[in-house]
Amino acid sequence: MRLRALSSAVGAALLVGLALSGCGGTRLLEHHTTTTTASISAPASVGGLGIPTLATRNTTRVGGSNPVDDAAGVALAVYPSQSSGSHPSAVTIAPTGDWEAAIASSVLMAAPIHAPVLLSGPSSLPKTTSQALSTLSPTGAGAIDGAQVLRVGDVPGVGHFKTDTVSSAKDPYTLAADIAAYQAAAAGSPSRDVVIASSASPAYAMPAAGWAAESGDPVLFVSATGVPAPTRRALQADSNPHIYVLGPKTVVSAQIVRTLRRYGSVARVGRAGAAANSVAFAIYRNPACPFGKACAQIPGSFGWAIRSPGHGYTLLNASRPLDAAASAALSGSGDYGPQLLVEDPTTLPKPVLQYFLNYATPGFSQGEQTAAVYNHGWVIGDPAAISVPVQSELDTLLQAVPVSSQ
Repeated sequence: MRLRALSSAVGAALLVGLALSGCGGTRLLEHHTTTTTASISAPASVGGLGIPTLATRNTTRVGGSNPVDDAAGVALAVYPSQSSGSHPSAVTIAPTGDWEAAIASSVLMAAPIHAPVLLSGPSSLPKTTSQALSTLSPTGAGAIDGAQVLRVGDVPGVGHFKTDTVSSAKDPYTLAADIAAYQAAAAGSPSRDVVIASSASPAYAMPAAGWAAESGDPVLFVSATGVPAPTRRALQADSNPHIYVLGPKTVVSAQIVRTLRRYGSVARVGRAGAAANSVAFAIYRNPACPFGKACAQIPGSFGWAIRSPGHGYTLLNASRPLDAAASAALSGSGDYGPQLLVEDPTTLPKPVLQYFLNYATPGFSQGEQTAAVYNHGWVIGDPAAISVPVQSELDTLLQAVPVSSQ
């Protein structure tokens, strides 16, 4: 495997980890950087680099036409695997046919395993997944007896890698519970916090993936009508956890919350609308932030509490729940930022726009640009998922500006 040779140093910096050559000369994800559709047109690339479709000042796109390719691109961005120390210890293979299991698998990116998610159907590994796994060449995670590949659900075997099957269950509730138990065993104890999402509302569950990858808090699922037995057993095994329900009452009913209170304390995080819900999760913290003071994560708190500039952010299309799992490693490394949702590929939703205007735009005093804090945005999917104009708008919102012009 080799890095794609580029004609300029700028191009090389933009494509590290995202355009590694694949076996037999196939380049991972290269064919997605200039995708167009009838309704969304991407500008022509500059010098073959894919600018601005691939990258701008403050954003980078992982431009897969599907979550399988996005997962491969993200894994290689987080673990370029071109030098000593840049390989992951393990990689998770999660099922494309079970978005709940894929999102729940995101917790395996957290300590102590640090396994990014790759995706596969049941019969054989997709070409991009196979190529990414070959390049990543995981070294083996000590916390799980040197396993290099973790299989979740209905996915194929992976050949010569030392493999551990996290769960081969068929239903998403059992798969999520088994993943939580596996992570707890690797960590030495269960997490004190658990996220509950609805299997009936994928878009509302998506922001849980990034948080799980960052925090190590597992994601369990309820149905539209109740708390399935595997979820109840997992909560009982967690010994009175703090339970955080992701989504408004229309997604997870008050009756379900009352049932959950049998197993631990319960708090709800969420607002109506998938985009607004993702913003609510990005700013949430328990214990609550003091009024009028800076908000940040503190030891023992739950939630991103991101209400200031100087962070990473991941933008996802709400109709592609597997992209939440595919991109979770970006929230669990590098810029460590929340996942925010776009409901229309051509429009940055008002709640997300307002969030960036209120909290994300860095300012600096005149002549002190190098002392400012800076943001970075990841855009997941090709322009059919999130348009180039939306990426451009995000780039502008994340740019540091002189205080006098704010």
